[in-house]
Amino acid sequence: MRRIGPFLRDAWALARPYWSSEERWAARGLLALVVALNLSLVGMTVLLTYWQRAFYNTLEAKDPEGFAALLFTWHRTADEGLLPGFAVIALLYILIAVYQLYLRQALEIRWRRWLTEVYLAQWLDKRAYYRMSLTDQATDNPDQRIAEDVRMFVDDTLALGLGLMNAVVTLASFVVVLWSLSGPLSVLGVEIPGYMVWVALLYAALGTWLAHLIGRPLIGLNFLQQKVEADFRYALVRFRENAEGIALHGGEADERRGLTERFGALVANWRGIMTATKRLTFFTAGYGQVAVVFPIVVAAPAYFAGRIPLGGLIQTSSAFGQVQGALSWIVESYARLTAWRATVERLTGFAAAVRRARTAEAGPVAAPGTAPGLALRDVTLALPDGRLLIEGAAAEVAPGQSVVLTGASGLGKSTLFRAIAGIWPFGAGRVDLPATGRALFLPQRPYLPLGTLKRAVCYPEDAAGFTDAEAAAALEAAELPHLVPRLQEAGAWAQRLSGGEQQRLALARALLLKPDWLFLDEATASLDPEAEERLYARLKAALPGTAIVSIAHRPAVARFHDRTLRIEGGRLRED
Repeated sequence: MRRIGPFLRDAWALARPYWSSEERWAARGLLALVVALNLSLVGMTVLLTYWQRAFYNTLEAKDPEGFAALLFTWHRTADEGLLPGFAVIALLYILIAVYQLYLRQALEIRWRRWLTEVYLAQWLDKRAYYRMSLTDQATDNPDQRIAEDVRMFVDDTLALGLGLMNAVVTLASFVVVLWSLSGPLSVLGVEIPGYMVWVALLYAALGTWLAHLIGRPLIGLNFLQQKVEADFRYALVRFRENAEGIALHGGEADERRGLTERFGALVANWRGIMTATKRLTFFTAGYGQVAVVFPIVVAAPAYFAGRIPLGGLIQTSSAFGQVQGALSWIVESYARLTAWRATVERLTGFAAAVRRARTAEAGPVAAPGTAPGLALRDVTLALPDGRLLIEGAAAEVAPGQSVVLTGASGLGKSTLFRAIAGIWPFGAGRVDLPATGRALFLPQRPYLPLGTLKRAVCYPEDAAGFTDAEAAAALEAAELPHLVPRLQEAGAWAQRLSGGEQQRLALARALLLKPDWLFLDEATASLDPEAEERLYARLKAALPGTAIVSIAHRPAVARFHDRTLRIEGGRLRED
């Protein structure tokens, strides 16, 4: 783990953008209100110590009228002046505490929403998410970092920041009170003024040093716990998304072993956290319990000597507790500080990985050209490990033309489609995209978003831009009439539909959106040959002006295309 200086700079770099963003005035205003209410709570606590002194003095003096007044109305004393009753103090304290929490939660959700939107935008920009999935194995579970780590960062930053501010203000407020109450102490002929303040300082300094010594292992353990929790959750999600394949393979025993192994790593690290927390809690609990009686023990000689009344003893004890508590903020917050540090380091690592992905070399450049057609110009494609797939590919496809791309598996056909789409980051050359027109890519395993079936048919366009009748007609043309009544039904359609139904739905998408350029990456491989031929014929008839570029292995598909391109020996050739 790094030293505290670089860590705090990273934490500030994560927090600063929001406070200087377009929402800065609303955010600063909310924060100012929260801070003001926090300071009011500290002021109420100071007032309460003076009330305690007066209250216990009425008990010592056996003054029933003063006792009742200090409970319900107000009471004037010789030392404190006019003091409100406990009922008034309690009511004000409750109101301030409630609205302080409410406004802090409002600030928290606004900050989290803004930060989530920023991270999502950066992760999606220039397809950084895709490059990270190919090359960055160190940045695990980006979904967890955006969803969970952002929430924890905002929550812990506000809680710890406001807690530290409270500790500082409490210390400043109560040091004055404690200094005036404790008086001087003579040690070996040397008179020490405000001795209770120095005792509190030494007590807290010793406690802070011991807490850091005992709790330091929690920093690494909390960092690792967030990782293993996310790994286990991801494995469960993946199991759910691939339920049919697992069931068909009868892979339950192997999946259970894998899930048990991941959960075992989670449990093992959690046991480490338990052990470290137990040691820290032994210390902090003992430290807190000793602090309850420690100030009374220290101040008792003055009470027994008659130098201070009972109320003064109680106020001294309360003020000492507040000073000691403020000085011991690190001790009391140590476990949360370690979790916050782990969160900051995970978010910092994620942000750095996103920056690397966004600024890395883009590979083959795919950009609109001046011609109406598609052209590959000296395109070279490689794998992430540097191995070449295709070298110096050159070809042109005219608008409305149909081309089938063939070749043995693993030679780079799908990768060539990724380069045309502008998402493949490894290689060189240029892809001149058509100057006008819209392209649609349909992979072998279609992507079906969560939501209604109509949304899946219209994706990536807004479903509101199409009528139910248009979506229904596309489903019927793709031979899915049984799904028409379910257009407004929401669900995880990738799990509900078979492989063939998913491919038919993707073809319905093409029939509905009517792209100018349609790229089919074995998009009919799950269909029987007869259905494949029928749907290709339907595409050709329904989209007469659309250029269709297909990857296919079945010879029958070739007859629906004007030309055949073949990848062989790392070269792109025309048959």
